[in-house]
Amino acid sequence: MKNPIILAVDDEPEVLNAVVRDLRRHYGQDYRVLKASSGEEALETVRELKRRGLPLALLVVDQRMPGLDGTEFMVEALKIYPSCRRVLLTAYADTDAAIAAINDVGLDHYLLKPWQPPEERLYPVLDDLLFDWAARARPESSGLRVAGTRLSSVCYRLREFLSGNQVPYQWMDVEDSAEVREMVAAVAGDPPRLPVVFLEDGTALVQPDPRELAERIGMQTRPREPFYDLVIVGGGPAGLAGAVYAASEGLRVVLVERAALGGQAGTSSRIENYLGFPSGLTGADLANRASAQARRFGAELLMTQEVVELTREDPYRIVRLSDGSELRCYAVLFTPGMEVRPLEAPGVEEHLGAGVYYGAALTEAAAYRDRDVFVVGGANSAGQGAMFFSRTARSVTLLVRGEGLHAMSQYLVDRIEEAPNVHVRTGTELVGVQGDGRVQQVVLREVGSDASQAVPADALFIFIGARPRTEAVAGVVERDEDGFILTGRDVMVDGRRPRGWTEDRDPLPYETSVPGVFAAGDVRHGSGKRVASAVGEGSATIGLVHQYLRTV
Repeated sequence: MKNPIILAVDDEPEVLNAVVRDLRRHYGQDYRVLKASSGEEALETVRELKRRGLPLALLVVDQRMPGLDGTEFMVEALKIYPSCRRVLLTAYADTDAAIAAINDVGLDHYLLKPWQPPEERLYPVLDDLLFDWAARARPESSGLRVAGTRLSSVCYRLREFLSGNQVPYQWMDVEDSAEVREMVAAVAGDPPRLPVVFLEDGTALVQPDPRELAERIGMQTRPREPFYDLVIVGGGPAGLAGAVYAASEGLRVVLVERAALGGQAGTSSRIENYLGFPSGLTGADLANRASAQARRFGAELLMTQEVVELTREDPYRIVRLSDGSELRCYAVLFTPGMEVRPLEAPGVEEHLGAGVYYGAALTEAAAYRDRDVFVVGGANSAGQGAMFFSRTARSVTLLVRGEGLHAMSQYLVDRIEEAPNVHVRTGTELVGVQGDGRVQQVVLREVGSDASQAVPADALFIFIGARPRTEAVAGVVERDEDGFILTGRDVMVDGRRPRGWTEDRDPLPYETSVPGVFAAGDVRHGSGKRVASAVGEGSATIGLVHQYLRTV
């Protein structure tokens, strides 16, 4: 990939030259730093970069400029480069405009002028943003190429796996190119079995399963050690936090994740109430930062493996994986999170990947630009998804079965009410999906009514809740009637310790009914069901793991 572009924009020549000087000094080896002295000139530069097919990584833009101000410029620039990172330069008096820009253009950061010294006030911020951009950038000529058809659930799942794990790849649609069809037919027959993955070494994989693909592209799928102090089950916020703290404190730790790091939170288009990130961050950004941190401290992250059974051979705990292998350890932290609850309605399953998606499905945003999108759900994840798609879709209709947005945070309710192309239909349920090979209509019904209505639609994104993924420990640890794991005082019945308890003490906080087996995050009975609380629980559990390990 050609060196990506950083574009600096300011109408004051001295300020602009100082910004460019500092940017080139720190980033000149890996990025091209360009400048523009007005919003209009910058917009023409952005259009020219797009015509030439050059990657734009970062905008550093002054807010107060005559003509097109910083926020107005970014609104237009994001229509051309929606994934570039954006930073606003402001005076102290302009901070209200910067806060408004967070909502208007999804601003990543704002910096108060002057930013000296740049080593403290400029580079750390931009380093993070460029790291995130590079992790999610899709090079025009990537070593990994995926051929398939967009209206295919199998192809969709593969693309989601790669995107969820932030693996760059080039998508090639067989319906758009005779050359691609010839390439595919040579290795996958005619009609071809799709998808086909072309690897950098020249070989191809036909309809690979996630583990086969993960191994070929260098992901760790097998443990390196025969024994661990701690096995963490699940790579969501709680599990990643546990891995960071356990590894940083010297424990031999391995984390097992079946799909993609970040869990459900990793699919969030924007987490806006996470402490310390006033502009919010995507779930993918959070997962990327946390996994890099865990690996830096020495944690192993085992991908495409699912835990199917937990057994106890005191003082050891044995975690059995889906490929038949076992992980032996002293302690287990169970943080598998939640799995989406399927929507039972005619046509939903048949159109999965062809207009019907569970979660935000960020890879599909570009496909539904200027289209009519429907979102099902009334909680925060649905609201975040609706606001994400509102940036590119012609219209977004939020379908809520209840009579209001009572389950949604107020900041999201306010933003939805302000968005001109987001419409809310309360007291409405989805009862069907119709289409010929792709979604063309959704069938809606008012709650309590027998009459239904078919409405034109291009896509449907479903956020109707989730259930705890605790089948692997059923019958081993105590759960509540909904399948959530009981911990700490909740496993005590009338002041008595749980049956099978062998320790001369009560269960520790976050400890289950089996000594040395802990639970944190959304699967734990009584948890906060928020990203921040999951991170806190995963971190706090490690101190208790140390306490337990001193007894074995």
